[in-house]
Amino acid sequence: MENSNEKNKLNRREFINSGIRVSIGIALGGVSGVLLKNLLSEDTVWQLDPAKCVQCGLCVSNCVMTPSAVKVVHIHDMCGYCDLCGGYFRPEAKTLSTAAENLLCPTNAIIRTFIEEPFFEYNIDEALCIGCGKCVAGCDAFGNGSLQLQVRHDICVNCNQCAIAIDCPADAFRRVPASNPSIFKGFSDSNNIEIT
Repeated sequence: MENSNEKNKLNRREFINSGIRVSIGIALGGVSGVLLKNLLSEDTVWQLDPAKCVQCGLCVSNCVMTPSAVKVVHIHDMCGYCDLCGGYFRPEAKTLSTAAENLLCPTNAIIRTFIEEPFFEYNIDEALCIGCGKCVAGCDAFGNGSLQLQVRHDICVNCNQCAIAIDCPADAFRRVPASNPSIFKGFSDSNNIEIT
């Protein structure tokens, strides 16, 4: 009888020890899995999809940064270098001069440089750009869409929940891999695009 009780005690001890080992193994496996997932997962950043953007103007007022971290970028690979640029001049402009009443940008953030007749180059002064999208809308309506809004990651603080994304009526904001942070309309690979 004593032998059988001792055998049962050993079985209980072995059972308890086995249970503890299994629990420790599961816990270590879970911790290892979480660490491995974090190690393998890529950091993400917020970006605006210009194909969805409706130039509503909320990027100016809803960004936690002042001025907004959303800026206009000019994709020179798409640009026609037009004399009459729909993103630069107001549609009702009487003359193609750089007078303020003829310009679409409210902060004069677009720099127009003569190249040769009839071509002009347009560059963005990001320090002046507030991300209102007026030039983007003009370029889309009367041009080829080479002006596009993008979150500039040297300015953006990458909030957990982007304040602009919460209110964006077009659901144009999403998280993208930090290694390829831009989304450009009209291009599948945004790594080799010349922008200003």
